Amino acid sequence: MTPSPRIIVSHPTGNNFVRALIEELNSLDQLERFYTTIGIGKEANPLTRILASRRNYSIPDSRISRQWFPEACRLLPFGQGCQEQRRRRVDQSYESLDLKVAKELHRYPGFSLHAYEDGAVESFRMAKELGIRRSYEMPIAHWATVRRLLAEEAERLPDWEPTLESTREPESKLVRKETELSLADCITCPSEFVLRSIPKKIREEKHCQVAPFGSPPSSKHLKKASGRRSQGPLKLLFVGSMSQRKGLADLFEAMNQLNTKAITLTVLGQPSMPMSFYRTRYAHFEYIGPCSNKEVRRVMKKHDVLVLPSIVEGRALVQQEALSCGLPLLVTPNAGGEDLIEEGRTGFLIPIRQPQILAERIECFLNHRVERHEMGQFCQETARNYPWSTYAKKVVDFCL
Repeated sequence: MTPSPRIIVSHPTGNNFVRALIEELNSLDQLERFYTTIGIGKEANPLTRILASRRNYSIPDSRISRQWFPEACRLLPFGQGCQEQRRRRVDQSYESLDLKVAKELHRYPGFSLHAYEDGAVESFRMAKELGIRRSYEMPIAHWATVRRLLAEEAERLPDWEPTLESTREPESKLVRKETELSLADCITCPSEFVLRSIPKKIREEKHCQVAPFGSPPSSKHLKKASGRRSQGPLKLLFVGSMSQRKGLADLFEAMNQLNTKAITLTVLGQPSMPMSFYRTRYAHFEYIGPCSNKEVRRVMKKHDVLVLPSIVEGRALVQQEALSCGLPLLVTPNAGGEDLIEEGRTGFLIPIRQPQILAERIECFLNHRVERHEMGQFCQETARNYPWSTYAKKVVDFCL
């Protein structure tokens, strides 16, 4: 019998889409090695798994190779520092893991390597020398698109410029991104928006695909809208970093235009500026700090609509999390979820930088509260059409 093709996966932090991929590979007996910073497999002792509770994986611990020291230094209190220092320590963690993979690739002749943006340049160079297939994943739009859109935002809304961290990435990091793309054999994107952002020359030279992220399990039962939910205020929810990359300034402007107690806004996320900055732009939102996925879902179930007027994303996972909780979406194409929207059934697409149109769509939700339950059911059906297994299978098939 011919042995199954083997794949090496490298990612520093192991987020949801990485977990889905390595679990699928492990189930197919095609995962050779998972390189990460801090990570614990299912065979580790219980105390170790508790200590690394956020970096637990349901794959054998023997399949995990760690480069933990730079990441541990970043996470310790003395490793926090100013914003610029924090960004640099993140880069160091990525670069250190990349070097480790490059040094050990000679052990895996004939295998494939799947790696991610900002953490693949040295390992891809070595993989090319060794004849190892190089699969690359871009979780967000190409840096040139990001820089252009955010530079336009800085000019349009200069007081929000300090929230646009991506405008200050060093040139050396952008060179790394370009080198990674040039070395890749194939490129996976989470959305059509990301795919379209890749320069045409690269798209013509490389094999490219879209593999949408998966959704969390939908709530088993969606309660019918009570009299309070259909008669009380329309409850909007924004989830994400409190930046203009996520379009928060446009959402605040839309709320100011509406100026009604019939609509409330909750903002859940990490502030980039003092809270007083946000309150002077729109005073009447409820604030919830960053919290666990379980708590985010609990908050979602108390709201009516997820609003995310993003300027640039890859594919905001929060969109599918909201759908799985029965929340319709009010989002831009640049949030990376165009395929999730069936107008009037799962929500609405709005253009970027258009607070007036955003306000009109919010009013549309307010004026059609009786359809809320039917929309919620359709949202959950849509979320179920995006299992993580489908995402993982597309990446696996593309790697080989």
